[in-house]
Amino acid sequence: MGVNGMEKTITVLPGDGIGPEVTEAAVKVLQTIAKRYNHTFNLQFALIGGAAIDACQNPLPEETISLCSDSDAILLGAVGGPKWDQNPSHLRPEKGLLAIRKHFGLYANIRPVKAIPALLESSPLKKEIAENVDMVIVRELTGGLYFAEPRKKTNDYALDTLVYTRNEIERIVDTAFQLARSRRGKLASVDKANVLDSSKLWREIVEEKKQGYPDVEVEHMLVDSTAMKLITKPGAFDVIVTENMFGDILSDEASVITGSLGMLPSASTRGDGFGLYEPVHGSAPDIAGQNKANPAACILSAAMMIREAFQMETEAAAIEEAVFNVLNDGYFTGDLQTNGKRVLSTSEWTDKVLDELDSEFVSESIMYSYV
Repeated sequence: MGVNGMEKTITVLPGDGIGPEVTEAAVKVLQTIAKRYNHTFNLQFALIGGAAIDACQNPLPEETISLCSDSDAILLGAVGGPKWDQNPSHLRPEKGLLAIRKHFGLYANIRPVKAIPALLESSPLKKEIAENVDMVIVRELTGGLYFAEPRKKTNDYALDTLVYTRNEIERIVDTAFQLARSRRGKLASVDKANVLDSSKLWREIVEEKKQGYPDVEVEHMLVDSTAMKLITKPGAFDVIVTENMFGDILSDEASVITGSLGMLPSASTRGDGFGLYEPVHGSAPDIAGQNKANPAACILSAAMMIREAFQMETEAAAIEEAVFNVLNDGYFTGDLQTNGKRVLSTSEWTDKVLDELDSEFVSESIMYSYV
């Protein structure tokens, strides 16, 4: 360990499809960062999702849970694929993801969506609408409709239950207020309070919490009008906070605005920074194993991880700068292909990022030598 270095243990869950390829890229970046900044990252690898079902008939094996418990953060690739689509529900890859969130109490899903100038021509929206997008969606992840009992389905009727406790709402709302305070000081709380009782409680709690954050401007919005405004005026949002199902839908809607789904990181965390960091994109089984996947979202998820879980701000910024510089130099993976751009494989593109990190460090040390 170096002079001011830190030692951290990271559990890497490559998962399915392109997961192993993109996590491999992120791991190379993390190793470069560790070397440069005198940190020690102890990496341990474990199974989740389809890979875990194939190996041990369980989408989240005990061994994976215990490795994750002994680590400071978790980096995930992706789970799922057509191979397991016909499995009974307890043997579906996605169950592994739900179970790990539940097990570690990762109640806050945080998804930044920011326009990347080099990629704006891929946006489905007009450039002048997409170019000022810079928002974060904070989604409650362990309560609400996806988890509550009773649930039941017969031939003639089906039942799901939507439950939120005061505590579940308070902690996610606090997370969002703190984030808004550290950004542009605007919070949109999204609900369906004109119809749902759970939303009425949600809105009351946001009103109470607001007193503690006089520096944050709060707007209550209904989920349907939010869905429209995300398309017509996405640049107006700073932080959005909402319950599980609304957040599931809105965050997917927001993620395509900038035209760069392959670039978006996410975090599922709890109060102490420990969490699961993963790309927003899925496992893309159609290109798995072909060295075509875009590793950027996983690399940026690693940056988000070291910033949020380890407080390594300088290091995280270095990774982000390297990624954006490679794009600005006109190097893209196949998913971002536009005319006249150079298309690189996963490993070639990752090497460009590593080269960029190297040159960032070189120019830093040259500056030091003049001081």
